[in-house]
Amino acid sequence: MPIETIEPRRLYRQVADHLKELIDRGEFKVGERLPTERELSDKLGISRPTVREALIALEVEKRVRIRVGSGIYVTEPPEAPSHLPPLSVPVEGPFELLRARAFIEGAIAAEAATHAGGSDIETMDSLLDAMERASGASNAEIISLDRQFHQAIAATVGNAVILRFVGDLFDQRINPYFQRLSRYFETPDTWRAAIGEHRAIRDAIVARDPQQAREAMQHHLQQSQSRFSASFEEEQVPSGA
Repeated sequence: MPIETIEPRRLYRQVADHLKELIDRGEFKVGERLPTERELSDKLGISRPTVREALIALEVEKRVRIRVGSGIYVTEPPEAPSHLPPLSVPVEGPFELLRARAFIEGAIAAEAATHAGGSDIETMDSLLDAMERASGASNAEIISLDRQFHQAIAATVGNAVILRFVGDLFDQRINPYFQRLSRYFETPDTWRAAIGEHRAIRDAIVARDPQQAREAMQHHLQQSQSRFSASFEEEQVPSGA
């Protein structure tokens, strides 16, 4: 019997499979509401973003239904299997991906601050203006411009491997889990905030300030994580917050 490589399952995938087993055993019945994100996080001893990724995976697989402001409800299992990548094909969780991008693209932005020329800045400005005009357009259009902006920064370094790597990292967000998360939390307002963060990155690069450029890029991608971290359920917000 040939020895095959064992692919480790992502943590959010393990959580999703565990919850699915509980549903299949009847611990949670069809129509019943699952425990809150906070309760699941506490009981499982994991972060709430990981719980959120697991719940998104279950919704993509049509095992639960997310009602923003209400909670997560068990649904009838689909008759046919969902068209998802097999577990042997790694699918990164959105938060894991954004953390990796903050680390890598922060370093690239710092390099861009010492390498960017006039034509590079013109390209960034053109893309930012196009993003402003497209802020009310389809998600696909503005995501394409977003990708081009991040690649324009990578292009200033003059390294084809880095340019391709940034594009490949960005394209990992084009998977069913990330797209479903985006559907809930990306709005014209969040895109406007992202464009403002892009402009701060551009300004730091123009100022030839590597540290500021690194911090602006990391701040942008950390804010992206925050935008995707809103709870699916209503929570009390302290007055004055």
